[in-house]
Amino acid sequence: MGTIARDAETNERIAEIIDDGQQVILVPGGMGGLGNHHFKTSTKQAPEYSQPGIPGSEIWCILELKLLADVGLVGFPNAGKSTLLSSISAAKPEIGDYPFTTLVPNLGVVKYHDFQSFVMADIPGIIEGASEGKGLGVRFLRHIERNANLLFLIASNEEKPMAVYKTLVKELQAFNPELLDKSRILGFSKSDLIDEKTKQKIIKKIPEGIPYVFFASSTQSGLNELKEILWKNINNTEDDV
Repeated sequence: MGTIARDAETNERIAEIIDDGQQVILVPGGMGGLGNHHFKTSTKQAPEYSQPGIPGSEIWCILELKLLADVGLVGFPNAGKSTLLSSISAAKPEIGDYPFTTLVPNLGVVKYHDFQSFVMADIPGIIEGASEGKGLGVRFLRHIERNANLLFLIASNEEKPMAVYKTLVKELQAFNPELLDKSRILGFSKSDLIDEKTKQKIIKKIPEGIPYVFFASSTQSGLNELKEILWKNINNTEDDV
């Protein structure tokens, strides 16, 4: 699911898989021929002629995968996206103390109350200039298009956390302005590394109307609150649709 097929020459979208079990024939095959056995008669048991088949179609296609998830994690490298995903789901993405640990998106199913769940996607880190192809740029950004809600993940101990948020928003807007219409949540990771005074300074600069939560994956603090906010946003988004 989430695969788009495009004509390699015109870039025209030919098909899109969005439902489980959905099947699409991109290129119809040819018709098979008939061998000499089909022309056997009572008087001619070994005919020396056959019917050739009809050639199939040919096309060059580009298959592009865009993830389908309820929540997409958006943030700089080392913001704690993979650590969060591994903390609240069964997914086990590679985690390291260096940029671009995650090179491909990871999906995790997050369990919620009463046997409910939602899907979270760990999108590889975005850097400034990603919309222009810097880093792994467009390869990362295209996956964000298929996430109903965006969780902007910012390390609480960043020197200017809200400047990071503005940079992320700028890159999304440059890539596809429609991304800014998606529901947003602000998640401040590594909150165990800051004091209450610093936390209040950050809160004062958060744009009005955007849900936010401070959490620390290492200590599990704030994770339940984060899931509550995400679940509420997911259901509000589905109601809007």
